[in-house]
Amino acid sequence: MIGALGGLGLWLVVRRLGARRVTLDDRLAPYLRTPRSSSALLGGPGRTPFPTLERLIAPVMANGVRLVTRLGSPSAELRGRLERAGRPESVEQFRAAQVVWGVIGLAGGLAFALALAAGRGTSPLAGVVLVLACGLAGVLARDQLLARQVHQREERMLAELPTIAELLALSVGAGEGPVGALERVVRTTRGVLADELALTLADARSGTPLALALERLADRTGLAPLTRFAEGVAVAIERGTPLAEVLRAQAQDVRESGRRALMEAGGRKEVLMMVPVVFLILPITVAFAVFPSLAILQFAQ
Repeated sequence: MIGALGGLGLWLVVRRLGARRVTLDDRLAPYLRTPRSSSALLGGPGRTPFPTLERLIAPVMANGVRLVTRLGSPSAELRGRLERAGRPESVEQFRAAQVVWGVIGLAGGLAFALALAAGRGTSPLAGVVLVLACGLAGVLARDQLLARQVHQREERMLAELPTIAELLALSVGAGEGPVGALERVVRTTRGVLADELALTLADARSGTPLALALERLADRTGLAPLTRFAEGVAVAIERGTPLAEVLRAQAQDVRESGRRALMEAGGRKEVLMMVPVVFLILPITVAFAVFPSLAILQFAQ
């Protein structure tokens, strides 16, 4: 096992040395662009407290990011998921985080493989497969965490949408214009949907039509209820329909959608809800019903 791991490490070193071979483009590059300053004092500050270690790890991290980018989801799709999750990080930063999680998985898998080899003497191939599987699991775990964050944020937005729509309807009914009502709601509320509406308000203030700003809100979130909400408000503004009634109807529609989703979730989990009833409550009930009869029969005998 140790010999196989040593051979794998030697192969990685040789492959790395071959990949870093200087090409003609690398030789000509310093003469074709302005060279950077070689002084560390004139350069920008490092991103970590250990700039030397950062410079040593940066090439390996760049290769890992390229590998994850090649094997993972497209950058445009990932950028949309980051926006839906409300994450301020860029695609490259998320890829780097995936690489870090993969390295942690590799380290954990290597430690586990060495422990198995020392205790049970497993085959080297099984150890290598275990290490690679743990590294892949680390990369996928970071992606699943992002998916969970997206789902949780979407649930919070759907929960806040009826209240936001009612507040907008009250503001419009009190005489506020669409932009004024949006500004009042953003100023008086807190939450993920309020943050998204703040971005929409910023678009509207910058000269973008409110209907287009609402369409951008729907595109950023990717939620069907928010899309219907944005389309309904845009149509009401364009056609002159009473906006307060439209907003109240949208709020009622979202509440009905949430109620239907809750009923569907309950229907899907109905079988799982029967498991404790059948295997826990029912046997105890039968035991309490049958045991006195058995005791009486034994006493009569």
